[in-house]
Amino acid sequence: MRILFAADGSKYTKKALAFLATHESLPGPDGEVVVLNVQPQMPPRVRSMVGAEAVAGYYEEESAKVLEPIRKFLERKGMNARCEWKSGEVSAQIVATATRVKAHMIVMGTHGYGAIGRAVMGSVAARVLADADIPVLLVR
Repeated sequence: MRILFAADGSKYTKKALAFLATHESLPGPDGEVVVLNVQPQMPPRVRSMVGAEAVAGYYEEESAKVLEPIRKFLERKGMNARCEWKSGEVSAQIVATATRVKAHMIVMGTHGYGAIGRAVMGSVAARVLADADIPVLLVR
């Protein structure tokens, strides 16, 4: 089984990672965990001021801070893992990447803002649930 693990580096990511680590049989012996970090896109004005190369470098550095410890942790647990990063609208990138890598399941932590928080800020988890055509496991 191929699992897409969406990671934002928050304490909720750590909880989801702990769940995944305690259920290491979930992907199976030939399975793979694709760890994805999505960086919210910078405003066009900022991109034009600092340049596309600087922005890409920033995204890569920030993603590495999240992805590298997770990759090492999963490999220590004996799980086959690879990492990717994207920039853009977070939920759309999660769903698109799950489709592209042919994931069988998405695993992610949820911040659990509640109804008022979702109404004000929206919810990445809610949008992924609505848009994904594969199972989504939310860890809170």
